[in-house]
Parts: sequence; structure tokens; C-alpha cells
Amino acid sequence: MTETRDLEPEEWELWSAWTRAQRLLTQELDRALQRDFGISKAEFSVLMTLWSAAGRELRVGEFSESLGWEKSRVSHQLTRMEKRGFVARTDGGAYGRRTGIKLTAEGRSVVQSAITGHADNIRRLFFDTLTSQQADAIRTWSEQTIERIESHGGVSA
Repeated sequence: MTETRDLEPEEWELWSAWTRAQRLLTQELDRALQRDFGISKAEFSVLMTLWSAAGRELRVGEFSESLGWEKSRVSHQLTRMEKRGFVARTDGGAYGRRTGIKLTAEGRSVVQSAITGHADNIRRLFFDTLTSQQADAIRTWSEQTIERIESHGGVSA
């Protein structure tokens, strides 16, 4: 069994500062998407995923896997976005089942505007204050953390 250790006060302070900065950055970026483009973070994720897909279309299963969302969440999100005119479901399965999703002209217009505005906000709130050494350190640490967690199946492994 692995020995558990408490964190030192300085480690708790670093952890607190990092989680607060991450939360505030995410909140501000999400507010800007809503304010400037009338879309939520989830809608932006859907639009970007379809924007990046070949032919701007994906099967719902591929879409769910790509976002790492449960199929029920994908289904509810797509229904809301279909009502807003951002996406359309496509037929392709057995018995004419609607198994795909594609961007509409409205969805393409929204995502094209949001990409530029969101990138400007990310640059202003995140990148503009980083030195190249800080950016390299964050990238390295992030990649190591992703690898460590994904290769070991998470915390409980």
C-alpha cells in the first residue's frame, strides 16, 4: 500500500492559487463566449468538433467519443442546438435512423466568429502574460500530467 502524505503549507497555497486561477480563467472565457457570441462553452465545443471534422459532419457515436461525453449528454445538447439552427441531424443508419450530425450554415457562421473572438480572449487572458519559459514549463507539465493520468487510469489506479 502506498503511504499517504499531507501537503506542506506552501504546496496547499500553490494548489489553491492554481485551481483559483484555472476557475477564474475558465469562467471569464465562458462568460465572453456567451456575451460576445450567444453560445455556451458546451455549444462552442460541439461547433468546434464539427468544424474540425472532415466534411463538417460526424456520426453521433464518433462525436460522443471525440468530446468524451456520455451519449445522453450529447443527445440533449444536439437537440438544443438543432432547435437553434446550429446543427442538423443526418440519416445514414438502418431504417433511416438519424445517426449523424452536421454543421448548418448558421452553425458555420457562429463558429467562424467565435473562433477568432475566443482566440483573442485566450491570448489576452492567458498567453500575453506568459514568458516563453513559463509557456514551455506549463506545456511540459501538462503533457506529463496527461500521460501519467491516462496511462495509469486515473487516481484510483
